Amino acid sequence: MIKKIILWSLLALILLVVGGIWHTLNFKPVTIELFYNRIVYEMVKDSPETLSSLRVLESVGIKGHQDKLDNASPEKTAELFEQIKEYKAILSSYSEEGMTEDEKLSKDILMYLLDIGVEAEAFQLHTYPLNQLFGAQSNFPSFMDAQHQVEELRDAEDYVKRMAAVKTKFSQILAGLKLREQAQIIPPRFVIERVLTEMKDFIKQPATENILYTSLKKKMEAIDKGQELTLEERSVLASAAETIEQDVYPAYQLFIDYFGSLADKASDDDGFWKLPQGDKAYQLALKLFTTTDYSPDYIHNLGLSEVARIQQEILAILAAEGRDVSGGFTKAMADLSAESRFYYPDTQEGREQILKDYQSMIDEISAGLDGAFRVRPEAPVEVLRIPEFKEKTAPGAYYQRASIDGQRPGRFYANLYDIKATPKYGMRTLAYHEATPGHHFQQSIQQELQGVPIFRKFAPFTAYSEGWALYAERLAWELGFQENPYDNIGRLQAELFRSVRLVVDTGIHAKRWTREQAIDYMLNNTGMAKSDVVSEIERYIVMPGQATSYKVGMIKILELREKAKQALGEQFDLRDFHDQVLKNGAVPLDILERIIDRYIEAKRKE
Repeated sequence: MIKKIILWSLLALILLVVGGIWHTLNFKPVTIELFYNRIVYEMVKDSPETLSSLRVLESVGIKGHQDKLDNASPEKTAELFEQIKEYKAILSSYSEEGMTEDEKLSKDILMYLLDIGVEAEAFQLHTYPLNQLFGAQSNFPSFMDAQHQVEELRDAEDYVKRMAAVKTKFSQILAGLKLREQAQIIPPRFVIERVLTEMKDFIKQPATENILYTSLKKKMEAIDKGQELTLEERSVLASAAETIEQDVYPAYQLFIDYFGSLADKASDDDGFWKLPQGDKAYQLALKLFTTTDYSPDYIHNLGLSEVARIQQEILAILAAEGRDVSGGFTKAMADLSAESRFYYPDTQEGREQILKDYQSMIDEISAGLDGAFRVRPEAPVEVLRIPEFKEKTAPGAYYQRASIDGQRPGRFYANLYDIKATPKYGMRTLAYHEATPGHHFQQSIQQELQGVPIFRKFAPFTAYSEGWALYAERLAWELGFQENPYDNIGRLQAELFRSVRLVVDTGIHAKRWTREQAIDYMLNNTGMAKSDVVSEIERYIVMPGQATSYKVGMIKILELREKAKQALGEQFDLRDFHDQVLKNGAVPLDILERIIDRYIEAKRKE
């Protein structure tokens, strides 16, 4: 987990300007700006998958990386942690004398990331590289489908070579899994069962029906704009099918064989508490994701109080609509969820209409934000269905940021597996969270920032980014985009869902709740579809702490907005506040407070 966080913190397009400055690679760069560039360069150059995601080099004809996969060996991970310690020592040596406030801000942001990296070294094995949510087994086909672009024959040939490299990568991951087994870090039994089922189904398909093949075929057909494929192109497709059979499927069999043997050693204990030093590992996970030092007990109790408050607000709206709420929250929400008028037809046409309606909602709010924002993203956003091969265990939705070169828009992926998990009254809130003014809005603005070190364009502080997206849901309501009372229930239900997360995440990992206890609590306190609840609880089990970041971040942004309102009175302008929050990119919450305090002080002097 930490490796991914650090990598995505330090992404960049700096490879375009490597030029003659890299004589400083093995020494302390003369300026801190060169040091930032050095870190970015060193991190990105060793990640061909990151390079493909960024699509910077391809745009200038450099493609030597796109037939390779990342080195996932334990040795490479150990090397990364050594680099982090070296980077921290060098960063500490730069004097802040003469730095501007913004330059100090950049240094503090990077130091925060490096500090977390140093702390995480002791817990580098406390992860589940194969899991039902974002495991290597599903990430690989998803990466090939979404990130490996095919614009000419060479790209297709590289796609096939990249597939052939997966056995090496999976062997490296397997070495790490065995180290975890030796350290008594074994996934819960249900994780092993889910992943085994997924992998067995994956290799059961004929090669020509596998997403790796069908995605390549679709991309090649797009090049030829519907024309018949050439002889050379058909040859590449035939090679792709052969590679799937001879390289990809045997790579998956490595995992299947290992997980089959591991199942007998697994237990039904799900929380991090069961692992060696599990309590300390969980506290670090909370710090990583919330950028606070909040204890599990504090977060748990905060969740309980917010759950009670929001449920009462929902019941008040239902009562105002003339509905019977005498049976309490759980019954009232079950009655609401049972009404067929709130769902689309359980058909292909119904699912296509959901995607169209999501896009309409995004387009509508995008046209009505001038009173709240000056800054706008340049990148467009599109709505897509989560690939069907993984939607059964995927979350309800997720966002993928736009590529730097502008070739790929931001993407809001919606899970359409269970039609009952998409009530109409919850759709606006989900669209605002994932797209505009939520994730797409914030992450695109961050990526498009000018005049900041490149690592700040990709800093992945979850409490900030997820807190913003949850804040965006409330902001849309405040701006009048959820006037229908049932849409407002959808908004409150989404906030309630994030509050319940505070309870169940800490319940599972600190208070020794079972998976079933957590599922029952979420079912009884959200009104969500059971399929969604199960996948959510299973997500929290394999990604400890992440689910707490949303509500913690939202509360902080609202507190800071109120602080600015109280301090500035008539001088307060919502657009100014949003400028301060968005135009510095993602930051830890204490640094965000410093930014707002600086804004208040400057505004008072006007």
